[in-house]
Amino acid sequence: MKVLLVDDHPLILSALQSIITSLGDNVSVVTASSAREVRQAVVPGHHLDLVLLDLQLGEDNGFELLAELRTTYPALPVVVISASDRTSDVIRVVDMGAMGFVPKRASNDTLIDALRQVLSGGVYVPAMTMGSDRFFVSSTHASSYQPAQQLRHSAIQGGYQTQPSLAQLGLTPRQSDVLKLLLKGQPNKLIARELGLSVETVKDHVAAVLRALGVNSRTQAVIAVSQMLQRQGPSLSVFHAMAA
Repeated sequence: MKVLLVDDHPLILSALQSIITSLGDNVSVVTASSAREVRQAVVPGHHLDLVLLDLQLGEDNGFELLAELRTTYPALPVVVISASDRTSDVIRVVDMGAMGFVPKRASNDTLIDALRQVLSGGVYVPAMTMGSDRFFVSSTHASSYQPAQQLRHSAIQGGYQTQPSLAQLGLTPRQSDVLKLLLKGQPNKLIARELGLSVETVKDHVAAVLRALGVNSRTQAVIAVSQMLQRQGPSLSVFHAMAA
């Protein structure tokens, strides 16, 4: 596995490189400290499996670089590692298609768990952005509850978990396929192309997935799934979670 680590602080680069290589003997790390070096590292032929990107890169704008990577290399997972832990920044990078956000203040174990979750097909966001009812918009009419909200309501009443698991959502196999691609930040057109469906059919499936999760946007869906995966265990992939 080849990882591109992007940070303009040599000491941080060295520390993160040591942590990342502990993932396994087959892990190699390439470093970059500027947008120019990143562009050189991701050219075709330089196969990469993951990018870890700092948002603060001197004169370069990390958000703009993230947008460029997502547009040019949509299949390349990007995880943001930042000194910031503001909820607005977390939501912004997830909305832009990042597969995770890890604050630099996080422990080494947290970073490793986050990377494993991303590499297994999941997403990771820090706990401080989760556990809020704003990701589960309940209706004022009980008959209008979505499946995830019904499960969550029953769980709370019973004193158990605060959210349903992915396996409890009752997604169809095709909806599960759409969710996996949605988590990768792929737009409807790319999802339709990959699954051999029409864009309108994909829109219907996305709407069904959002209803099942009890959320009203893709970003909220990504954060909700991240919360579920972390509760079920850092080693559990999104594929196994939905099949469990």
